[in-house]
Amino acid sequence: MLRDLKKLDWILAISALLLVVVGLVSMYYVSQSGSSFVLFKKQVIFLILGFFLMLVIAYWFDLRALKRNSFLIFSLYILCLISLGLLFVFGAKIRGTTGWFKLFGITLQPIEFTKVILALLLAKYFTIRHIEMYRIRHLFISGIYVLLPSILVFFQPDLGSIIILWLGWLGIILVAEVKLKHLAGIFILGLILLLIFWGFFLKDYQKERILSFLNPRINPQGQSYQINQALIAVGSGGILGKGIEKATQTQYGFLPEAQTDFIFASLGEEFGFLGILFIFSLYFLIFWRIFKIAAGAPNNFLSLVAVSLGIMIFSQLFINIGMNIHLLPIIGVPLPFLSYGGSSLIAMFLALGILQNIKVKSA
Repeated sequence: MLRDLKKLDWILAISALLLVVVGLVSMYYVSQSGSSFVLFKKQVIFLILGFFLMLVIAYWFDLRALKRNSFLIFSLYILCLISLGLLFVFGAKIRGTTGWFKLFGITLQPIEFTKVILALLLAKYFTIRHIEMYRIRHLFISGIYVLLPSILVFFQPDLGSIIILWLGWLGIILVAEVKLKHLAGIFILGLILLLIFWGFFLKDYQKERILSFLNPRINPQGQSYQINQALIAVGSGGILGKGIEKATQTQYGFLPEAQTDFIFASLGEEFGFLGILFIFSLYFLIFWRIFKIAAGAPNNFLSLVAVSLGIMIFSQLFINIGMNIHLLPIIGVPLPFLSYGGSSLIAMFLALGILQNIKVKSA
């Protein structure tokens, strides 16, 4: 057993664990200032479940079955679609989004697991057809796999998750070396679709988020309030931070969603530039190890799986931090391993379990 444990990528596992611990420390003190302490205790339970799931997948799951059997991974994809569809009947509405199943006080967000399954499906699809990537029909077929969950998620609505799904698709087709003329066509089509969505599908509050991003002085007590408070929190942290108990934006509730969407701004206020640098160093280690796992994978399928999962994690990291420092509009994307959320945290450890499986089986 000890020999098997040595095969784990402990740099990857410990880096993720340290990120979760940093988030838990912040949640603990925010909870003491008046928020529900239940969130902290739930996150600890989610951490234990997630880490156990990572170990189970790393040692007792055979990824070769996914490579050999297309039916298995396609069945998981269909199950994800069904779960997203059932949300419209049995889903609970939280913060204006019907994206959770709620049972016995526990909420489950299917889209977080859909991100992982879709990454596996796309890796499988492009592995089989990598010698035919000159054919544009493969871009359209793979795009349909992304489109179906995107449609279901759009009506929840959850714009942030839609962007994550499509960034994952774009990232893997770039790795699969699609033709430049096809990429240009995708870019033009994307611009057309954005204009159509803006004119006919986006709700007023979604448009307001984008407009407030372009001009934070628009509606300073509405959507711009979140951006402005996040910028104040990040900027006031300085080099060393104010300390957890003296972080006024976070402790006094000026910063909204300090445990979820804006936990990066909260940590910036509490721990300052050096604290953020430490967090970035942990993320750097995670992506470095993912790259090493992808490079050392025994076949193209497992390599693409590692790359696809890495793109999924990086997309969420980039968008969340971009929201917090006013580089991107606010679209509600959790910060991997740091933000509160059981589904997000367990899905992240599910992804780590798959990556660890590649490492262990390749050792």
